[in-house]
Amino acid sequence: MLREIRPAIVLLLLLTAVTGLAYPLAITAIAGAIFPSQAQGSLIEKDGKVIGSALIGQEFKEDKYFHGRLSATVAPDPNDSSKTVPAPYNAANSGGSNLGPTSKALNDRIKEDVEKLKAENPSQPVPIDLVTTSGSGLDPDISPDAALFQVPRVAKARNLREAQVREIVEANTKGRFVGVLGEPRVNVLALNLALDAAAK
Repeated sequence: MLREIRPAIVLLLLLTAVTGLAYPLAITAIAGAIFPSQAQGSLIEKDGKVIGSALIGQEFKEDKYFHGRLSATVAPDPNDSSKTVPAPYNAANSGGSNLGPTSKALNDRIKEDVEKLKAENPSQPVPIDLVTTSGSGLDPDISPDAALFQVPRVAKARNLREAQVREIVEANTKGRFVGVLGEPRVNVLALNLALDAAAK
């Protein structure tokens, strides 16, 4: 019996070493050499300090900044651990609200957000990604339509011409991957950094 068990144990240890240690370490080393920025989390720096990641959204509330897609992520309530409180772009708790199309709370919130946005720019239809959350709650990108919708507010808050802000949006719009995959998108953090740089 020991003769049958010994090869199984040796094979288990060998495969564990190869697939559990050697292969992941080799792939990590190769990824770090070929894609160093992405392997480190696609971090974005400003003045030598890390201010975010190109992969995780951030909350911008000021009128002079473009606002990202809504985030439904939550965190434990510091006053009552049995409850949660909103914590936008909380990477430790990625997920959506799980509210469906028949949810009254969701429909009421969307109607309220649409009315606020219509007041901001009454001449344009409100882009859907400005009033809905993503499945992860961490989406760093918005559609070009969502960015262009916000141009009048941002231009007014920064005392810039709308055409100038529109050019910055267009310069920061990324197309489909390889011209086919995905949708055109604008990274909100990169766009706001470009705005700050243009204002200097």
